[in-house]
Amino acid sequence: MMEAMTVSRSTLKFGTRPVIKRGPRMSVRLPAAAVLLASALVAGAFPVPQSAGTSRGGSLLIPAAQAQSGAPSPAARAQSAVQTLIARLRGRTMPAGIAKSNGRIEATQVDVSAKYPGRLATLTVDEGDEVMAGQVVATISDPEVEAQLRGAQAQVLGSKKAMAAAEALIVQRNSDLTFARTDLERGKSLLERGNITQQVVDQRRNKFEDAEAGYRAAIEQRDQAQFAIKSSEADVQRLEAVLVDLVLVSPRNGRVQYRLARAGEVVVPGQRVLTILDLNDVYMTIYLPATDAGKLAVGDEARIIADPIPEYVIPATVSFVATDAQFTPKSVETADERQKLMFRVKLQVDPKVLARYHRQVKTGIRGIGFVRTSSSIAWPDDLVVKLPQ
Repeated sequence: MMEAMTVSRSTLKFGTRPVIKRGPRMSVRLPAAAVLLASALVAGAFPVPQSAGTSRGGSLLIPAAQAQSGAPSPAARAQSAVQTLIARLRGRTMPAGIAKSNGRIEATQVDVSAKYPGRLATLTVDEGDEVMAGQVVATISDPEVEAQLRGAQAQVLGSKKAMAAAEALIVQRNSDLTFARTDLERGKSLLERGNITQQVVDQRRNKFEDAEAGYRAAIEQRDQAQFAIKSSEADVQRLEAVLVDLVLVSPRNGRVQYRLARAGEVVVPGQRVLTILDLNDVYMTIYLPATDAGKLAVGDEARIIADPIPEYVIPATVSFVATDAQFTPKSVETADERQKLMFRVKLQVDPKVLARYHRQVKTGIRGIGFVRTSSSIAWPDDLVVKLPQ
């Protein structure tokens, strides 16, 4: 058996290595890390002498002027006040008639997608850019559709020329028909007086019938030309609509959240190119128990405090209260810790505030939503609307 190693404190001095006694049977050499650890443990058993310029009882060298500083700075006091406010608002107790819940700032997302296939020729916006409704954000090139459009336009011209020819033929056939009718009537009169034979009258009747049939054929030809014109014009309108849809525009005012394609790529029908946030439709979704949600009505006042800017109180209104209860999602924590059924409540941010601060709006930010279970209850001083100047 190997004898236990002992550390002799009698020979230790502060800042020196400990002397380790080894048994007589075998020598043991400790690693340097173990020696340093033993030194630290032993040194901790003795008080460290205080040197000039250091704080008493500490292991870090701190200037005495900093350790003995006076009152905190104004910035430190403001930070302390904000932290106190956050702690109070996040506490479990709220004034009577005020309910709160954690939530996340969200905005309606609108996808700009390709309706027809083609190559993405241009993409004029990037993530984070502000866009206006109707602004061109991308164009898709499809030479095949452009060629079909030119063909349809040529077909329209050909149909119109056929229409003109059919109308001229109708005039000619009508003239022939009028002459044949007059000739037949004259022949019938002469036949009654015995000036011509029945054979001549029959020949005139045949000419009249031929002219009448030619006139009806010319009218039918004109109708076919009209149908061809309408059909070719419909093709032109369809292809022009396709070309219009190949120019992608922003459906709303907002901010580009995601750019999902690059210029030069081939897109397919339904493929998303951009995702735009509608900054006029910003809200927070919270979950409240039935005892609180049942007392809310659409249009009630609400308040929102975002985590990054807890010094500001954002005005909002209750725009939706779910009719069916559900378990609180895992991403939202409440005082009941999801043990009870909760109701989804949507807090819509005031549109006037969004119009003024739309550039500062950020989605995905966590915060706290506050509602009143009765409109007769006054908001506490901490929840009075306060916005940046």
